[in-house]
Amino acid sequence: MASVDVVAARRMTDTLFIERSVRSPSSTRFWGLLVLAGIIAGAGVVGDSVATVIGAMIVAPLMTPILGSALALVLADRSQVLRCAALVTGGALAVVALGMLLGWIAAPPDDFASNGQVSSRISPRLIDLLGALATGTVGAFALVRADISDTLPGVAIAISLVPPLSVTGLLLTVGRYHDAGESALLFATNVAAIVATGTIVFLVYGVRRTAQESGLTVGHFHGRTLAAVVAVVLLVAVPLTTGTVSVARDRALAADARPVAEEWATTGEWRIASVQARNGIVVVSVLGLPPQPAPTALRAALDRNGMADADLELHLVGGRTHWCPAGTEDCTVRAAGRS
Repeated sequence: MASVDVVAARRMTDTLFIERSVRSPSSTRFWGLLVLAGIIAGAGVVGDSVATVIGAMIVAPLMTPILGSALALVLADRSQVLRCAALVTGGALAVVALGMLLGWIAAPPDDFASNGQVSSRISPRLIDLLGALATGTVGAFALVRADISDTLPGVAIAISLVPPLSVTGLLLTVGRYHDAGESALLFATNVAAIVATGTIVFLVYGVRRTAQESGLTVGHFHGRTLAAVVAVVLLVAVPLTTGTVSVARDRALAADARPVAEEWATTGEWRIASVQARNGIVVVSVLGLPPQPAPTALRAALDRNGMADADLELHLVGGRTHWCPAGTEDCTVRAAGRS
């Protein structure tokens, strides 16, 4: 069986276990980089910039305490498990708070309805869990094998940790609470996958035995610990399965609604910015100059084309939103994106 040597075991604990003192180099590095990553990610999401968001992924240090949790579980070091869990939780809350601050400052009139960075992180699916499991495995593998440690930047880009938290904070400020919960679920999915795969990789590479030889604190590892980790992954998979089905339905609904919306918009020489579907609600964003086409006409057109059971949320230039529920011919004006 493959195993790590004493030097590698020491290197792993030094890398993954952040010192308790807030003034220690590892602690100041973690919190400093985390705050910067949160600001970069929030700015990237608000500006809908893929490059900026990728930069935040590379800078973000959250992978350290998450993999640290896996290592602590393998070593059965309860104090380190609690500390790593506290760092992950505190770090996540800090990024969400930064996202809320940026949302209060720079939320757009349509409450991120047409933002691609937001849309890509509010519909987690089973495929996201599969990708996170593979990425977490690579990350743990890179730690036990120093000769492939240069893959870690790629792992940071592949796994989405800080951007979903920024999206959560931004959406909380504009009242999109369900979508904020979905982006938080994406973060939780990635955390569960990294901890699970990290635990398995560290066990396979015999980290416990080597850690004992190097004089590190090693407790008694229970099989129920591994069972609990697997159970968390399975628990996360339940809403992801539901999300996968929901995303498939929403994509079909959006595809059916787009040509109807485009035909409706041409009557007033307006332009369709986006047509999406979220949880069975058709969300249409349009741009143009007055006079605006009648929202009730779009509601009627959707009804005629077999979408009478879908609510309509119509975002117009200037921030006005018309809400046209299914089963009625009337539309009301309300704040964009709010329920």
